[in-house]
Amino acid sequence: MLVDSGMDTPPELIEKGGIFVAPLNIIYSDGIYMDKIEITANEIYERLDEEVPKTSLPSISYVQQLIEEIKAAGYEKIVCVTISSGLSGTHNALRLTLEEHPEIESFIVDTKSIGIGAGIQAAYLKHEIENGKTFEELKKIAIHLPEKGHVFFSFPTLEYLKKGGRIGLVSSVLGTALNLNPIITCNEDGIYYTFSKARGRRKSLKKMVDAIEKSVNHVSSYDLAVTYGTDKEEALKMVEEMKSKFPNYRHFYMVEVSPVLGAHSGPGAIGVSMLAI
Repeated sequence: MLVDSGMDTPPELIEKGGIFVAPLNIIYSDGIYMDKIEITANEIYERLDEEVPKTSLPSISYVQQLIEEIKAAGYEKIVCVTISSGLSGTHNALRLTLEEHPEIESFIVDTKSIGIGAGIQAAYLKHEIENGKTFEELKKIAIHLPEKGHVFFSFPTLEYLKKGGRIGLVSSVLGTALNLNPIITCNEDGIYYTFSKARGRRKSLKKMVDAIEKSVNHVSSYDLAVTYGTDKEEALKMVEEMKSKFPNYRHFYMVEVSPVLGAHSGPGAIGVSMLAI
């Protein structure tokens, strides 16, 4: 499986092998850094007061190298999963690069999501591969995953999203003076929009859990995930609450926001995701 670093694929699955990660790039005035390889999220947060970096696609030469590594490892087919094409050119770049390699069969999935919302889809496909699903079966499964998943993010401020040029359809007029915490999600085209607004952090987190509850009420089984910037304690509390409230989960992931997403969300981001299975 080939994924990009903006997906926040659960690291415990990457460590098992069989998942190759194409790092997006983080661009500062003093240089370009590969996501998760040459820079950490905390290093970005520490520099946000000085400079909000830009982000860009994975290096095509690096992706070419990954494809060669995949072939050298003995794989004959590639399942490629990417963050939303509505938020990044990464999907198109990986698609074009794979088309240059007809010697290895591949298909690419546009998750229409980002961060753990995309990563939870990759995790599902990884488990299906381990369960022995054929390449053709995986294609049929993958095409329906975007409509089965939801992701919600609480951002204390939209400042970094706006400066990074990733504001999408999100209203940028929310005032921090009013202590409004917007809840951001992706629409069916995979573009950010404001799902809801809440006054204060606690109400914002509650609205996200309520949104997940509406989703899981219609399905018998699901995967869940929580993602966070710097507040791991807050994330752990969210995990405990969701496990108690939604006990029919199959897998539950807790993932730190990747550096490339942290550049847009800032240190205070926290998100939740579900995928019907």
